[in-house]
Amino acid sequence: MLEMTREEFEELVAEALDRIPPELTRLMDNVAVFVEDEPPADDPELLGLYEGTPLTDRGEWYAGVLPDRITIYRGPTLRMCGSRDEVVAETEVTVVHEIAHHFGIDDARLHALGYG
Repeated sequence: MLEMTREEFEELVAEALDRIPPELTRLMDNVAVFVEDEPPADDPELLGLYEGTPLTDRGEWYAGVLPDRITIYRGPTLRMCGSRDEVVAETEVTVVHEIAHHFGIDDARLHALGYG
C-alpha cells in the first residue's frame, strides 16, 4: 500500500476542492467536507460518500438542518493507487463525484461523464 500521512491526504483533498470552478463553489450551500481513514465496514472499498439533501431536492421546508456531509476516505484510495500521481488524480475524481451528488447528479450520469 502506498504511504501518505493523513495531513498530506487532507491537503490533496483541499487542493481538489480549490480546483472546483468558483462559479460552482458559489452555488454550493450548507455542505461540509471531511476526510476519514476508513469507510464503513460494510463497504470497505468506498472512496467517498455524500450524505444530505441535494440542491435539486430542497424546497421551502429546507431550513435549520445540519450541513450535507461529503466524506473522502484515505485508506481505500491509497490501497487502489500505485503512485502519488494516481492518488492526486483519484482524489480529484472522488471530490468532483461527491460534489456532483450535492448538485443532484446521479451515479449513472457521473459514470457517463468519466467520474465513476
